[in-house]
Amino acid sequence: MTTLSLTAARTWSRLPRRHVPVLATGVLLLVLYGVGVSQYRAFSNVQVIFNVFIDNGFLLVVAVGMTFVILTGGIDLSVGSVVAMTAMVSAFLLGRGAPAALVLLVALLIGPTLGFLMGCVIHFFDIQPFIVTLAGMFFARGMCTFISDSSIPITDGFWTRMSQERIGDPSGNFVSISVLIAFVVVAVAAYVLAYTRLGRNVYAIGGNAQSALLMGLPVGRTRIAVYTISGFCAAIGGILLSFYTLSGAPLIAVGMELDVIAAVVIGGTVLTGGSGYVFGTVLGVLVLGVIQTLITFDGSLNSWWTRIVIGGLLFAFILLQRLIGIRYK
Repeated sequence: MTTLSLTAARTWSRLPRRHVPVLATGVLLLVLYGVGVSQYRAFSNVQVIFNVFIDNGFLLVVAVGMTFVILTGGIDLSVGSVVAMTAMVSAFLLGRGAPAALVLLVALLIGPTLGFLMGCVIHFFDIQPFIVTLAGMFFARGMCTFISDSSIPITDGFWTRMSQERIGDPSGNFVSISVLIAFVVVAVAAYVLAYTRLGRNVYAIGGNAQSALLMGLPVGRTRIAVYTISGFCAAIGGILLSFYTLSGAPLIAVGMELDVIAAVVIGGTVLTGGSGYVFGTVLGVLVLGVIQTLITFDGSLNSWWTRIVIGGLLFAFILLQRLIGIRYK
């Protein structure tokens, strides 16, 4: 074995296990991008990567909120329906002539209010998050149909400007305003998890909730907070989706909660909680976006291949997390 191989082996052996899934996601992203560049000349265009962010900005914001929930060992199945309900309420109110500022305020209150209520039910009644958030999912989706059983177009001037706003460079590459909002959410979330008491409590509860309780940490308050944060991120995601589509529809974002969970897990966050990073979630969303872009560039594959590939990757990363856990016991 060469000196270089020995050095690499020692480096990997000293690498903290919580970093391994994130590094694996980064390597996977580079491989996927390399495949795209080698197969399609236009894939190396910087705008292609920018388009991945533009098309998935709302998904990234929702995935950030889900990261908080999964880090505590919980799950939130309501986010896709909350995104849809936020978009529907926004479209409905704008169609009735409500001011854009008021609509934004109302829309941003929908998600955290529902998230707070679900967090309270989970904590005070000691009910599994899967059941509570499933009920929240049905409620929010039902509210979408109650508002309207058909799509509602958005023609408001502010919404149209936000939809069409482009921030570019002299070479012609650009991103949308939604991407900048998504980056701000990512930066704030990363800071909260890394440098605040709430972030430390989130990791502690995910590691061992019983031990965190014995240490005097506010387990119940933190759990309620993470579901409120997830709801707030879902509300922001719903607004960004309404910017993206300029409409609200009762069946929009169906299955988004599964895409969000897949992005978080592929990004290296452990489903049982206690380990993961917002940066990993960003990589997970990019992996999903690059896969969709590769299938689009190919042109001969059905869009369902995206689901098939994501499903395979999800199995692989869950297995990787399990193997790492066994290895380091």
